[in-house]
Amino acid sequence: MAKTALLTGITGQDGSYLCELLLRKRYTVYGLVLACDTVGAERLSCRDKINLIEGDLKDQTSIDCAVRTSEPDEIFNLAAPSFVASSFRNPLETADVVAFGALRVLESAKKGAPDARVFQASSAEIFGRARSSPQNEKTPLNPTSPYGIAKAFAFMSSQLFREHHAMFVSNGIFYNHESPRRPPDFVTRKISLGVARIAFGLQKTIELGDLNAKRDWGYAPEYVDAAWRILQFEKPEDFIIATGELHSVKELLEEACEVAGIGNPDHVAEIKKELIRPTNSTRLRGDAHKAKRILGWEPKVKFKDLVRIMVEADLKLAAEESRQKKI
Repeated sequence: MAKTALLTGITGQDGSYLCELLLRKRYTVYGLVLACDTVGAERLSCRDKINLIEGDLKDQTSIDCAVRTSEPDEIFNLAAPSFVASSFRNPLETADVVAFGALRVLESAKKGAPDARVFQASSAEIFGRARSSPQNEKTPLNPTSPYGIAKAFAFMSSQLFREHHAMFVSNGIFYNHESPRRPPDFVTRKISLGVARIAFGLQKTIELGDLNAKRDWGYAPEYVDAAWRILQFEKPEDFIIATGELHSVKELLEEACEVAGIGNPDHVAEIKKELIRPTNSTRLRGDAHKAKRILGWEPKVKFKDLVRIMVEADLKLAAEESRQKKI
């Protein structure tokens, strides 16, 4: 029997990939979208095959309405302003959407779809300045940003609803995961698009922060597959989804320059102090052995492959931009 899923954040990177995955699996898909996000909705390749409902994670009534309308078997809460640096500038907005938004989704599910399975997109930022590396599902929470604190609240709220209300609520603790659909203000996409534009003479440098910052970077389509698998498991649990590898921003830049055919990456980076985070999470490297053992999930796209995928996609965009400028 075909299932119905309700997705928040459907116009984002993860939401768009998950939407496509669920359609391939014959789901009926509903997506919660902000009324003002017309550009994001238009950009969805699958928009003609899904049902979009206007709503806002800051508005309980609209979430209740979306749950009643969709009658979901599964709910994926992916919506969040996930650019960590901006959470320092807008901590109240971050808390309202990421922390209380998740709580509102859980409340709506409890009232309107108590038998639905709920996936909460968590983040490695809940571990913040972790005292051990790699982190696993038992690592203590120690967030160091407003975003991480808000995600920790959502993570613990999900556990509370699972234990106190006997709801099927699972957390997927996602480490950094990227793709050509990342917005350009994320460092990975800033670099892939930047080197592509440099290769075509459209810009000269890329403004970056700490080149020595290291992250556990994976490929977004594989991570949404993990989200789906998490809700198919027989009982609700929490899973770390990660590659287990650490790479620096400098490594990413060097690899991207190589793919783009740029000979001297040292001349590409323009370091800006304001782009360095007030606090920088250290040693955030995930141990995804539980996901491999229970879900059969493991990352297949390695770091160099991820960078190549992103740069090659942006080289096509830069080529078209260059062509348009010459017309």
